[in-house]
Order: sequence, then C-alpha cells, then structure tokens
Amino acid sequence: MTTTTAPHRVVVVGSGFGGLFATKALRRSDVDVTIVARTAHHLFQPLLYQVATGILSEGEIAPSTRLILKNQANAAVVLGDVTEVDLEARTVVSVSRGRVTVTPYDSLVVAAGAGQSYFGNDHFAEFAPGMKTLDDALELRGRIMNAFDAAELTTDPVERARLLTFVVVGAGPTGVEMAGQIAELSRRTLAGTFRTIDSRDARVILLDAAPKVLPPFADSLGENARRRLEKVGVEVELGAAVTDVDADGLSVRDSDGTERRIESSCKVWSAGVSASPLAAQLAAKSGAEVDRAGRVLVEADLTLPGHPEVFVVGDMMARDKLPGVAQVAIQGGRYAARCITADVRAAATDTPRSERTPFRYRDKGSMATVTRFSAVAQVGPVKITGFLAWLMWLAVHLVYIVGFKSRLTTVFNWTWTFLGRARTQLTVTQQQMHARTALGRLVVLEDARRERDAGAAAREDARAS
Repeated sequence: MTTTTAPHRVVVVGSGFGGLFATKALRRSDVDVTIVARTAHHLFQPLLYQVATGILSEGEIAPSTRLILKNQANAAVVLGDVTEVDLEARTVVSVSRGRVTVTPYDSLVVAAGAGQSYFGNDHFAEFAPGMKTLDDALELRGRIMNAFDAAELTTDPVERARLLTFVVVGAGPTGVEMAGQIAELSRRTLAGTFRTIDSRDARVILLDAAPKVLPPFADSLGENARRRLEKVGVEVELGAAVTDVDADGLSVRDSDGTERRIESSCKVWSAGVSASPLAAQLAAKSGAEVDRAGRVLVEADLTLPGHPEVFVVGDMMARDKLPGVAQVAIQGGRYAARCITADVRAAATDTPRSERTPFRYRDKGSMATVTRFSAVAQVGPVKITGFLAWLMWLAVHLVYIVGFKSRLTTVFNWTWTFLGRARTQLTVTQQQMHARTALGRLVVLEDARRERDAGAAAREDARAS
C-alpha cells in the first residue's frame, strides 16, 4: 500500500503586490496556495490617481485575481475580510457577507497592506477621501467633476470660488501626482468645455506640514517638483498643518502658529498611511513590537518572533526602515515564497531545514510624476528630472501592470492623454458619489442583522435548555 501526503498548505492574506507575487512565485512548488482577500481584484495602487483624474479606467489597474491565477493549478482565491489569525491552531478566520470561513495553513504570508491615516482624526475621511482603494478613486473622480458642474450652475462668485478650489493634503508622491493632474485636467482637458465658467480659473492647492515637497527624495528633486507644480498653477503651501476638515473647507495652522481657513468643496487626503489592524493583532499574539505607523517589527527573515511559518511582507512589515513601496512588497513576497519552497523540499527529503539567509532589499529607485512630460527619479546617488525621468516612470509602471491587454489599453490612454488633451475616463455616476455613505449604512444594517441573529440563537438555546 502507498500513502499520499497532503500538500503543504500556504495561506496568503491580501491580493496586493506582496500577496500576488508570493503566490505566483509558488506556482512550481509542491504546495496548495489559498489567497484570502477582501476584494476580488489585484490593485495597482500607484496608478489610482490616474483613475481619479480620468486617464485610466479601473479595469486597467485592477484585474480579477482569479483571472490572473486561472492557469496556476495550485492556487485558489477566497473572498473575505480576515478578522483573526490563530497562531496556535494555525488557522485564518475571514468574513464575507456574514459568512465565516476558517482556512488552515502550514505556512502563512500576511500582506494585508495599509490604509489611509488621518492621525487620529478619522472623521476627516467623510470630507477628504484618501487614495487607497478603487472606491476612493472613483469617488474622487465624481467629486472633482461635480465640483466643476456645480460651479457652472451657481451665480454666487463666493460659492463658485469655493467649488473651484481643490486642496490636496500631503506632498508625498501621491499628493504631488494628484495635484499635478488636477491642474492639467482643469487647464488642458476641460478648458473651453463650460459656458459660464473658465475651468482654468480653478485653484489647486498642495498642503503639507513638512518643509519640503517629496520628503523621501533628495532636496534637489523636491525643489524641482515644486517649481514644476507652480509652473502649471499649483499653489504649494509647506509648513501648513491641517487641523480640521468639514464639507465646506479646512482649517490650517502655519509654521508660525497662524490659523487660517481655506474654503474648498473638494479635498484629497494623501498625508499618511497606517498598517492594517491585523498587524496589531499579530504583534499582540506573537510578542512583536509595532512602530508608529502600526507596522509589525519582524525578524531578519520577515517572520514573526517565535513563528518561522508566518511571514509578514509589504506595508504591514517594519524592518531596517524599509519604505512602504511596491518593490519592498514584491521582493518580500518572492523571498517568503523561496523560504517556503526550501522548507517544503527539506521536509520532502527528510533533511534539516537550512538556515534562512536574511532578507535583503534591492533598491531599484524611487520615482514620481509631476506633470505631463515631467517626473523625478532617484536611483541610489543618481538623480534624474524632466522628460527622461518621465519616460523611465512610464516604462517601470508599464512593466508591473498585469496582463497584456491592460498594458496595451494603458499605453493607448497615456498616448491619447499626454499627446492630446482628451481623457477617456471622465464618466461619473451618482453611485460613485454616494458609495461611501451607502456602504456605511450597509455595514450598520449588517451589524444589526448579526446582533438580531445572535439574539435569536441565544433565545433558542435558552428554550432548548
């Protein structure tokens, strides 16, 4: 008689860069991989701002995870929001539409990413959406376009000025890219399309409490980006900390302590990130520490202390002051896959597991677009600006877009937008505008249903006893 050993079970939490690349790197390993993610798509987050400003469609940067992995026989996708990881039982608990799923694992890769941080002021999110999800990008597209439409209708000059004032909070790469594209949208694409307003009168303000633009980059690159933004009409205000946000505008405290008010109907928040709440749970259960952004401090092999079978990669992981960029997640995911493959081979040959080589990040540089034909790039000590940096940015981002068709349509839309004036993805719907409110109500209704069902079950148990 022969016995069949069950394949090694790998669970990957999250379908972003870290999770997807870890899964794909395990395609030839003798393992069964299950991705557990809250969405059914892989999101190319660095291009969200192009969805928000009408350059790309959501489908081009968010292909179906199931379609990506269709031909990978050892991979499956489970939709659900992970609520608990039991390190002792080695199970992952996820919830989707009230349905609870428990997925066992032998090895675990946690790549749940990070969300927008409002630094303790979560109520700002209602009035200033972040740039972390497709819902955020589509809602912002709706807010931007509806601001212009509302300005066309009003006859009050004060109200019109408020409607035509766009404020981006945070002068990091996302904020710089978003401010630059709103400015170009108003001055190029929409110019001449309205009859009672001139879209070129729109004010675009970029705020940051820091003293420079693009803090992660060299000072010279940040200064270059600031000058380019100002050239296209963006008002860059540094040393300006946002103290309050409401529907009509925001309050700002300057570095000299002066308080002032900016009236604005459309605000975008890109000032900070916070790791998934799952990070704090893993840290508490394993005895690991977390940093100020809520990221887990991992071992040299990206695992939790005392749990060599649990890898934490991407924006949830803190190690050697690595930046929260896509390349860190990609390389971390691939590294975890190599470690798992080595462990499985050792077990199959009944040999001791070899000591893991510590994770080493290979810095491939940082890039940010500023405006059409202009970007900044830093690769080690080399600093590049202008058109060459912009071409490099296009090439690098095109490589990491998943799928030939998505790459082809992205090139078409980029050509159409950057060489001409039109943008093909400016359609907005009422659903986009009110999605956040509707989802909030849905969550309340779902919580009420759960409480009702729990109460009914408790009463039934009481009657049975």
